[in-house]
Amino acid sequence: MATISRALRTQMPATARLFSSSSNVAAKAVAMSRFDPNVIPYEKMRSNINIVKDRLNRPLTLSEKIVYGHLDNAQEQDIERGVSYLKLRPDRVAMQDATAQMAMLQFISSGLPQVAVPSTIHCDHLIQAQVGGAEDLARAKAINEEVYNFLQSAGAKYGVGFWKPGSGIIHQIILENYAFPGVLLIGTDSHTPNGGGLGGICIGVGGADAVDVMADIPWELKCPEVIGVELTGKLTGWASPKDVILKVADILTVKGGTGAIVEYHGPGVDSISCTGMGTICNMGAEIGATTSVFPYNSRMEAYLHATNRQDISDYSNASKELLVPDEGCEYDRNIQIDLSELRPALNGPFTPDLYNPCTDIGKTADERGWPREVKVGLIGSCTNSSYEDMGRSANICKQAIAKGVKAKAGFTITPGSEQIRATIERDGYSEIFREVGGVVLANACGPCIGQWDRTDVEKGTKNTIVTSYNRNFTGRNDANTQTHAFVTSPEVVTALVFAGDLGFNPETDYLTAEDGSKFMFEAPTGDELPTKKFDPGEDTYQHPPTDGSNIDVDVDPESNRLQLLTPFDKWCGTDLLDMAVLIKAKGKCTTDHISMAGPWLKFRGHLDNISNNMLIGAINIENDKANTIKNVRTGEYGGVPDVARDYKANQLNWVVIGDENYGEGSSREHAALEPRHLGGRAIIVKSFARIHETNLKKQGVLPLIFNDAADYDKIQPSDRISILGLETFAPGTPLTCRVNHEDGSTEEFQLNHTFNDGQIEWFKAGSALNRMKEVQAQ
Repeated sequence: MATISRALRTQMPATARLFSSSSNVAAKAVAMSRFDPNVIPYEKMRSNINIVKDRLNRPLTLSEKIVYGHLDNAQEQDIERGVSYLKLRPDRVAMQDATAQMAMLQFISSGLPQVAVPSTIHCDHLIQAQVGGAEDLARAKAINEEVYNFLQSAGAKYGVGFWKPGSGIIHQIILENYAFPGVLLIGTDSHTPNGGGLGGICIGVGGADAVDVMADIPWELKCPEVIGVELTGKLTGWASPKDVILKVADILTVKGGTGAIVEYHGPGVDSISCTGMGTICNMGAEIGATTSVFPYNSRMEAYLHATNRQDISDYSNASKELLVPDEGCEYDRNIQIDLSELRPALNGPFTPDLYNPCTDIGKTADERGWPREVKVGLIGSCTNSSYEDMGRSANICKQAIAKGVKAKAGFTITPGSEQIRATIERDGYSEIFREVGGVVLANACGPCIGQWDRTDVEKGTKNTIVTSYNRNFTGRNDANTQTHAFVTSPEVVTALVFAGDLGFNPETDYLTAEDGSKFMFEAPTGDELPTKKFDPGEDTYQHPPTDGSNIDVDVDPESNRLQLLTPFDKWCGTDLLDMAVLIKAKGKCTTDHISMAGPWLKFRGHLDNISNNMLIGAINIENDKANTIKNVRTGEYGGVPDVARDYKANQLNWVVIGDENYGEGSSREHAALEPRHLGGRAIIVKSFARIHETNLKKQGVLPLIFNDAADYDKIQPSDRISILGLETFAPGTPLTCRVNHEDGSTEEFQLNHTFNDGQIEWFKAGSALNRMKEVQAQ
């Protein structure tokens, strides 16, 4: 099914030939979207690509064309995959409401009057799923009025478009309106790569990165390696695009894509819809990839037409040499997957890379003690909420209705956008879902990010849920650490809702009809795009005024939701000595462990309040407990934030010790802001996830890596840590960790880092934002 090779030369994929004919390059400039006057920069890309090709004297992958096509200075930029730091000029910025709060607070602190590139805010994270779409949306608007008013007024003042609550999930809105082949887009959400389904390089970042781009500062990215995934064959039966990324996650694991762009190519690409490609790119975040991308083809062209962007598809057709890989281009690694051999699977529980084919999962569940009864099936989310996804799931529901079969599990449906909601309502899909007992939720993230007021099981009860989401870390969906969550395709979720058994294989197993007869579900079908075009639904977009200088953006000093930022302190100028170990984290420590979402989302605009969740999910290696650590000053045990606050109040700096892939998961920069705010100076681990490492650097925290992973075992929670070599801190030069043990003994070992010269200046200034202000003042 899947094979791997390295440095494979690949021929131009067949996708390069599947375009509508267009003999002339577009005679006039084509706008990036119907909301923006900015034009698609194909000519600038073409110029940069030609410069880079002349310099490198080799064919380019698609990823390289788009990335290098957006270089700030293509003539002088050092370019070495996996080594160089690139200075780039993204086309636009997108922010979801939970991360936009801190991003806009940082932008306000910059003192700049207006954003320099097209930017948008999307209200999707703060709507909790309780009873149904309309009711949940109304309640969210009332509860979050202060935050929504802040984001709306800040957007109007600084030139940022505002998508109101109920608009839909940021990534679906981007795909419908803003993504285009060849775009370079950064978004303050880890699943921004969804836009790769429309041929763009769309990268998840922290808010400080977004501020840089909005402030017209070239954006820095370590030159990505490129992993090729060559697709042959064709998806059939129950196999879906979700099964492609489930298999890739199985192959690469949660950290195998770190530092790389995953580029899909080969003849199998053309068997996948545009939104299906988006699904694959979206969940690419779970393998640590910088982003994922597909080459432009006829499926993307059809989607652009369906979303009223024929001018963009015409321009893309005329510029297709920019939007596909060169013949003979070379990948750092190549994976081969025959789509014809893929079968439906579920990944989980507790990690998105644990691959379980439907053929085996029942047996595996019995062996490992996973509950086989499916309590709830949840479809939708930014990963799988397209018209095609909804249609295939509705098809299964229709088959069940015809046989008189009732759902055995709870069933929720999350439309990805107002356009999807309105269209599936018009075309009868929503009514089919309701007929089988489904609850259509608001156009928002909802249970996928923990915004779920779940009442069917008590906290601490061991149970199983199946979702079409992208992430399934411990307690993520419902704050219950005993919930076993499995991610799969919407159609498999729907089948399991009727079977009620995790071990049900829809390809081979039978259900009992109302009349007692046995039947199998037929393989689901669904239209890729609506035959009657999309229904846009309610207009939920607010465009910023031409001049917003007279608009006031007020933050109440007494608010518990919003708080203006105070600059972090500068580096002291000497080595960091005799620091406490706040916590030595055991095993997986994701951004959900470091800064939980769910009920904590309401504090995302208030740094001090949200810091009360810092590392409360991390497991203390000393006692295998969460949020219970020893205060080395008092000898008493307390919660992690409480102990950190005590250390800060007593001028005791501290560090965190972590394991592999520390900070995997969300792009949330709060996981870096909170340690900085509460007195943290360094995070020392075996390896980092890309976004979190960058976020720590941006906030003036030292992300350091054991040169020898075994040194992790040498540090005890009672030790004192010193970081030596900071007075000569330089790129490529390791630092030294001196450990003073409780018994009086001392040892030293090497710590590596990935700082470049500019990032060292961030550290010295106290943060990237502080450094920006220093440069402005010069």
